[in-house]
Amino acid sequence: MKNMSISLAARPDPNRRPVGRRLSVLSVVTAGLLFAAGCGGSGQDESESAPPSAGSTTDVLGPVAPAKGDPVKIGVISDGKSPINDLTVELQVADATAKWLNDRRSGIGGRPIQLVKCEALADPAKTTDCANRMIEEDVAAVVVGLTAASENLWQPLHDAKVPVMLYAGNGGAMLRDSESTFILADPIFPRITLPIQLAKENGLKKVTAIIIDVPAALDIYKTVAPEQFRAAGIELKLVPVPPGTADMAPQMQTIGDDPGLVYVLGNDSFCISALNGLRAIGFTGEVSGVSQCISDATREAVPGDVLDGMVIAATAPLGTDNPSSRLYKAVAQSYGTDIDTTLPGGISMFISLAGFQTAVEDIQGEITSASIAAAIKAMPEKELPGAGGLEFRCNGKASPTSPAICVRGGLVTTLDAKGQPKEYDVLGSSPIDD
Repeated sequence: MKNMSISLAARPDPNRRPVGRRLSVLSVVTAGLLFAAGCGGSGQDESESAPPSAGSTTDVLGPVAPAKGDPVKIGVISDGKSPINDLTVELQVADATAKWLNDRRSGIGGRPIQLVKCEALADPAKTTDCANRMIEEDVAAVVVGLTAASENLWQPLHDAKVPVMLYAGNGGAMLRDSESTFILADPIFPRITLPIQLAKENGLKKVTAIIIDVPAALDIYKTVAPEQFRAAGIELKLVPVPPGTADMAPQMQTIGDDPGLVYVLGNDSFCISALNGLRAIGFTGEVSGVSQCISDATREAVPGDVLDGMVIAATAPLGTDNPSSRLYKAVAQSYGTDIDTTLPGGISMFISLAGFQTAVEDIQGEITSASIAAAIKAMPEKELPGAGGLEFRCNGKASPTSPAICVRGGLVTTLDAKGQPKEYDVLGSSPIDD
């Protein structure tokens, strides 16, 4: 088996009642958005890093089926360790995942994957530079995990007709692209679908959204969200709060006597301030939010009675024992070294790279950017590796307005009194038609 990796550094230049009615169906902030605003910690307990049970690893990883022949260059762009966040784990996971794919899933078209990696450092200019260097290296496709400047890497690659598979993306032009862009998370689900569903299930007619005041987080609430909330018969009230606001009690006083469902979108420090602000004003209603709200810091700073029963939109099924987490841990521990599998950036990269290989596993003939894009668009609906039962299909029909999106719906979990996730459910998913 052949598995080479080229690393390219970027050029310098309280008291609330539990949720009254639990979700009865099997169920993100777009991850890149929150990393742009500053994402929190892993939010997982120590058990998540425990190895798979003895004797199970081979079964989880699948049979040996090594790739052979000339390698296929696949680009991987990650922010790496930046002033915003440390995503070093993404590149570690990319290496381990490529080794697994080459050893157990015959690479791409039977040929080994050769990673070409670049660290963008959460800097827009360096992100663009990484994209240009991928073009110079003549990669067949680019895979992206979490990045703060996805549009900066997308445009050059799009112009060069290099297919790009992203864990998450939110730019308008990117979402509308039907030719070479493939996004593995539904950006509508965590911010619109979930709060509407929760409000309906709890008999509420209003959602008050406490949103971190950055354009990337607010834009969808000013454009797409109002019409969808109106169509659902749910009133939407926005409460933007600047990042870094430590005491949100004054802002929480503005939510009124009947805020309906309160939905919080931000990183963990933002959510800590929001949740404690709600407790300070004696709010006893329904609260929901995104997985980036919940970290070890949140569990320490927010009382358990506030977190207990809180329904969270999740990006991956971390923190519980399930087939997706077992596969991810088996890959990380069998093909990597000292990978912290509690970090969300790691599993996002696993989903992206393993999802890419799953999308093109039936490719035939010469492997080029054009044939890879065609193979991805022609794929049948399949389970997305590591994503807790979500399925994906990239034929442009998962979303009526955003052909680049390959997934419908997302994951939800309900927190216990310790702020830990219970089992994950799939919500908002339906078959993607031909």
